[in-house]
Amino acid sequence: MPTLLRRALAVIAVLLVPVAGGAVSAVATFDAQYAHGPDRPVPAAAPAFDPAKPTAVVVIGDNGAVVSDALAPYEILVASGRFNVYTVAPRRRPLPLTGGLDLVPDLSFADLAELTGGAAPALAVVPAMPDVGGPSTGPVTTWLRDQTSRGTLLLSVCNGAGVLASAGLLDGRPATAHWMRIGSFESDYPQVNWVHGERFVDSGTVVTTAGVLSGIDGTLHVIERLAGPAVAADAAKAVGYRYYGDPPPVVTGIPVPAPAAIVNAAWTWAPPAVGVLLTPGVGEIDLASVFEVHDKSLADRTLAVSADGGPIRSRHGLTFLPRADLAGAAPDLDRLLVPGTGVRVDRIPDGPEPVYVHSGRNFAYDDAIRDLARTTDVATARWAAETMELPTDGLRLDGPAWPWAQTALPILLILLGTAAVIFLRRYSA
Repeated sequence: MPTLLRRALAVIAVLLVPVAGGAVSAVATFDAQYAHGPDRPVPAAAPAFDPAKPTAVVVIGDNGAVVSDALAPYEILVASGRFNVYTVAPRRRPLPLTGGLDLVPDLSFADLAELTGGAAPALAVVPAMPDVGGPSTGPVTTWLRDQTSRGTLLLSVCNGAGVLASAGLLDGRPATAHWMRIGSFESDYPQVNWVHGERFVDSGTVVTTAGVLSGIDGTLHVIERLAGPAVAADAAKAVGYRYYGDPPPVVTGIPVPAPAAIVNAAWTWAPPAVGVLLTPGVGEIDLASVFEVHDKSLADRTLAVSADGGPIRSRHGLTFLPRADLAGAAPDLDRLLVPGTGVRVDRIPDGPEPVYVHSGRNFAYDDAIRDLARTTDVATARWAAETMELPTDGLRLDGPAWPWAQTALPILLILLGTAAVIFLRRYSA
């Protein structure tokens, strides 16, 4: 066998396990983001409707949506006190939000029409969905085209801009999206005037926003348009968002901590199991912050649990379904996080000590990022923050500097593979 070929085969043999294992791990990590929960009965809903208020809806796709894209605008709109606010979907059934949080939408599209007497909503919020441009988004894009023709203002959050672009609703307009997808959108939808470096872009009847938490800025901008700056300022204060009127800059290139995400996705082969306890009355943004931060970290897996395994209602009336009961899941959990404030739970025998993520003194995402840095590492926490467009200037992050264990795994495998190749060559000669 030629020497060059032998060397090539040796290199392949050395790299096969760490590379193949990393690829399998990365695919599993991303597949888990929108995994559906088990089929369960859907609790009945009877949302209130005030005909004196305009209606705002957050649209959830048939395959789910990004958790913060959906829940942060929802809570802010409710906090303004100026709208009937509902989550809607083509059908009313449990739908996954990223991180494994299952939401039961308030209404189907048909239910909404019946509730409002056929009137189009004043505002429709479109979060990022996993199936942008696919046939499965057809019911959503068809409905959006119909609503906008009847005067509905559209607000896309993050890669929800791709949903609007695929529906032809951004043709000839300036628009923005998350820094990780805007380049591919430029290729997929060249008829849109894609804008880099802005947290939101207002083109009149459509407002688009950049990554994840830029959706908060876009939502406050829309509230300002529809109800005035004083109402928007009060809504920002109600959810602890300190950037209203002075939004921070957005990411325009690959962030420095990006390699941490690659390491976590590829070589976290036994990801820690993190339980997230759903409690009645939990704030929607508190809940979203925990699932979002851990989903973006790519370093562990979150599991939604409730005390008895039954559904819970959040602070403003959303219905969430856990995927396990606390006592049954506790022995298999590495951590148990309790979102929200004012909640105390007893430790479950054989389970981890409850960790109360939110202090009530800070923006919910700041607390969640701090907790991630303490228990994972600072590089991973900074990656998660920059992926969400959450500023970390002035935010103290304490913890290990880097995901050292995950980094050591492929290095160790390469060394073992090299040793095996040397051994076989020496004793097979």
